Amino acid sequence: MINLLLALAGLASVPMAGDDRPSGALQPQPEISSSAATVRVAEWIAASGDNRALPYIIVDKASASLFLFDAQGKSLGEVPVLIGVAAGDDASPGIGSKNLAEIGPAEKTTPAGRFLAKYGLAAGRERVLWVDYATSVALHPIPKGASSKERRRQRMLSPTSDDNRITFGCINVPVAFYSKAVRPLFRKKGGYVYVLPDTKPIEAVFPRLRVQPLMTATHAGRGFPVAGLLRPASE
Repeated sequence: MINLLLALAGLASVPMAGDDRPSGALQPQPEISSSAATVRVAEWIAASGDNRALPYIIVDKASASLFLFDAQGKSLGEVPVLIGVAAGDDASPGIGSKNLAEIGPAEKTTPAGRFLAKYGLAAGRERVLWVDYATSVALHPIPKGASSKERRRQRMLSPTSDDNRITFGCINVPVAFYSKAVRPLFRKKGGYVYVLPDTKPIEAVFPRLRVQPLMTATHAGRGFPVAGLLRPASE
């Protein structure tokens, strides 16, 4: 467990990619430290193989941060994200069929859970990574048409997560990180996105965490230390 904590904590020192401008240059990002909940979920995924040999993402809403892993559980880095305006872990009934103008402030939530994410078309025939198509929650860069008054780029790059709640529920990520890291991994077969809760107990969203200690001990006992699956990328 100590090695795992160090491995995830070490992610904060990995150079992070990009801002919201369509540029090939990599820009510095605010330092991100992984929460205990992130460590716990990452450890469970690695021990159980819950990602089913697909790449995966962990989104920690409390810290407004995203952690990316390849299909083998290798850490590929982390970035700050923008999430839904309202706290809450459930999507409002029927929200996927509403126009944006019909969605009230309390409905602008990023739902928590385990989602099989795949690429598909959105408005304007733009391809996005759909986290949950039924509720219109996607993962994509800051929209080009976003109002400058929302200051999305500044919010994303600010040193705290206090101002990262601004979207209708989608997860906004830096464009360079999205194009160079997320899209190459997910564009063929998709992958899993684990969104941590901010109001519910974590076991209510991920019930299999209740048996995590047993899985972790068994996994480590077979000679496959969980921390070894969560090392920073060397590229």
